[in-house]
Amino acid sequence: MKRFLLKALLLLSVVPLMPIQASAQGVQQTFDQIERLQKEGPAFQRAMNLARTKAVALNGGLGQYVPAACMFSTTLARQRCLMRADALGFVFRFSGGPPGWETEGRSPAVITEVSVSSDGKALLNIQNSVQ
Repeated sequence: MKRFLLKALLLLSVVPLMPIQASAQGVQQTFDQIERLQKEGPAFQRAMNLARTKAVALNGGLGQYVPAACMFSTTLARQRCLMRADALGFVFRFSGGPPGWETEGRSPAVITEVSVSSDGKALLNIQNSVQ
C-alpha cells in the first residue's frame, strides 16, 4: 500500500509540471518573435518610407498623387500593403491617386509595386499600372 501511495504522489508531482513546461516553451517562442520583429522593424520602416517616397516622385509629387493610407501605417503586423518580407527584401503593392481619392471613395488611378532590399536602404524595382 505504501508503494502505491508513493507512486501516486510521484505521479501527481510530475503531472503539474508538464503544462508549465509547455507554457515556458510558448513564452520563449513569443520572446523570439518579439526579438525578430524588433530587428525587422527599423528595416521595414526604412523600406516603406523609401517605397512611398519613390512612388510619390514617380507619379508627379504629392500635389498630383497620394499613396493609399496603408503606406503610412507604422504597424508591421497590420500592414496590408506589404506583399512579402523575407531575406530577399520587402515588396509593397498599393493603390494611389489624386489627393483625396481614398477619403472620397474614388477608385485609384495607379497601382504601384515596389521592391526594396532587406535592409530597407535600396530600391530594387518599381512598377506602375495605370487603372
